[in-house]
Amino acid sequence: MPTLTLKFKDQVLGEYPVAKGKTLTIGRREGNDVIIDNLAVSGSHAKVDSLEEGFLLIDLKSKNGTFVNEKLINTHWLKNGDVITIGKHTLALGLAPGETLPQTEEPLDKTMVLDTDEYRAMLDKSTPQQAAPAPPKEKIVVLSFLKGGQGEVELKKKLIKIGKDSSNDVVVDGFLVGKTAATISIQPAGFYLNYVQGMSKPKVNGKTVSESVKLKEFDIIEIGSAQMEFILRA
Repeated sequence: MPTLTLKFKDQVLGEYPVAKGKTLTIGRREGNDVIIDNLAVSGSHAKVDSLEEGFLLIDLKSKNGTFVNEKLINTHWLKNGDVITIGKHTLALGLAPGETLPQTEEPLDKTMVLDTDEYRAMLDKSTPQQAAPAPPKEKIVVLSFLKGGQGEVELKKKLIKIGKDSSNDVVVDGFLVGKTAATISIQPAGFYLNYVQGMSKPKVNGKTVSESVKLKEFDIIEIGSAQMEFILRA
């Protein structure tokens, strides 16, 4: 089973297997699967989703960012030997002998590269200067295809229809998928995924939705052959 090895400098602090179909959360707060007790680490800093296509690392809008092989990332398909840097700690992905990972393309968000030396200097300061807060931006909400489709679908309408009929806002394949299998509605309390019809019911994070469920950022939605991630963008 693939394993993430947590280190501080050369000291091994723990090893964390990445089970198939599971999510490994990383952060400073209690309740994470990998707890890094350091002020440079956000409470909920990052996560690794184990999908059929491989292991997808996602930064959870952390304050100081998540690096893979010295590059700042939003999302990144992990490869054997990749080194994740969070604060001053590292997590290295290792495979058992004979194990392989699927060949995956980089996700739709291209990796951003920052001046690593400048970033390190910021972390080393005991009282780093903080930039002036940027003015608030309107959130853009999208469904990002992980499989069974391409690109992203921006959720602009108050009711988004998902199903195999071409009249839907999001068209997905599947023999048992309903003509309109589900909807996503915008309500004052947030975004809700609602089951409508069809033998194949939608799933959110692996759990079947029989009626309605409120969506949270980075939820994984499965309908038929499609797998999508619910993302909020600034």
